[in-house]
Amino acid sequence: MTTHRSTFHKLAVSAFLLTASLGSAWAQDTSAVANRMKALLANQGMELAWTGISGDASSMVLEGVSVKAAGEKDGLPVGNVTLEGVEEADGGYTIDTVSTQPFSHAEDGVTLEASPFVMHDLTLPAENSSDPMASLMLYKSAELDSLTVKAGGKDAFTMNDFAVEITPPADGKAMEFSGGVDKFTGDLSLVDDPKSKAVIEALGYQTVSGNMEIAGSWQPADGKMELSKYDVTVDNAGTFGMTFDISGYTLDFVKSVQDLQKKMTAQPEGADKSAQGMAMLGLMQQLSFNGASIRFDDDSLTNKILDYVAKQQGMSAKDIANQAKAIVPFGMAQLNNPDLTAQASAAVNTYLDNPKSIEIRAEPSSPVPFATIMAGAMSNPANLTKTLGVSVKANED
Repeated sequence: MTTHRSTFHKLAVSAFLLTASLGSAWAQDTSAVANRMKALLANQGMELAWTGISGDASSMVLEGVSVKAAGEKDGLPVGNVTLEGVEEADGGYTIDTVSTQPFSHAEDGVTLEASPFVMHDLTLPAENSSDPMASLMLYKSAELDSLTVKAGGKDAFTMNDFAVEITPPADGKAMEFSGGVDKFTGDLSLVDDPKSKAVIEALGYQTVSGNMEIAGSWQPADGKMELSKYDVTVDNAGTFGMTFDISGYTLDFVKSVQDLQKKMTAQPEGADKSAQGMAMLGLMQQLSFNGASIRFDDDSLTNKILDYVAKQQGMSAKDIANQAKAIVPFGMAQLNNPDLTAQASAAVNTYLDNPKSIEIRAEPSSPVPFATIMAGAMSNPANLTKTLGVSVKANED
């Protein structure tokens, strides 16, 4: 009997020690995952904090999470963040899903409400990894079902079905991304300014709706970043789109900018920041401009504006269009670029006669360092259109 009690006692103690050690290991693993995420976000200019961690090494909850930009005083309270499907991988971690809880924040009469933000296939690279991308926290897809901004008890802005997909860089290829918003709405009747309100009502845009699409790529090796699509479409108005292409946006450049921003934020209010400003200009010289564009595809907005202006001046829409055509050459003359002036005048004439699309592009024959652009802007701004290869076209695909 004594032997049995002794054996049972040993088993109980062993079980207790095993349970305690497993609990300690789980706690250590959950902290390791959270701290690695914190370190990677710090590399991206964000500070992450939490009040506690629950769960185990494969599924955990960061409790009382708050985030803020590096150097800022106050963080944004996010609440609990759930990490599911956590596994060790090459000294780092992979996480199947990371999701926030529903969010609500009110300030100065404006309330922001958002559904859970969910990221899929998140990678937390090991700290000592030789991969140049190991300093970043990357995910393959993310979505936000809804976001609402309320003012005065009304929905001022809503957004539904935001999603983004990312293809991480591999084998020397660039990282690619795409995404957008399936639908957004805005209540412009809430605008207070009487003049703006009158224009909105005259054009019939008390409420607006539309969608957004984005796409692009980034090559960490040489810092070539291209935004190939950024289109915002407003129903029964038109689509505003823009693109840009730059080089030199490397990981080292990003880190230098973030470090400089931290130093500037840490300075006391009213301190002289001219030295940091000059340092920022120096950093910008590492970038080169490859191209950019701004485009508008009309969907009735142009004729609505012409009709509105015509009524205000007691004229016809055609007369207003002809006045605009006549103004363009005089406005362009100060650029001292006759070819561009002629091209812009022809494009505006074509567009106003039959509004379909108008586009301004900058396509230099070779990459232009930002230092050259800044120097040209100060010494001879009129010559920039030639340096950047600016062109204007209308009603072309």
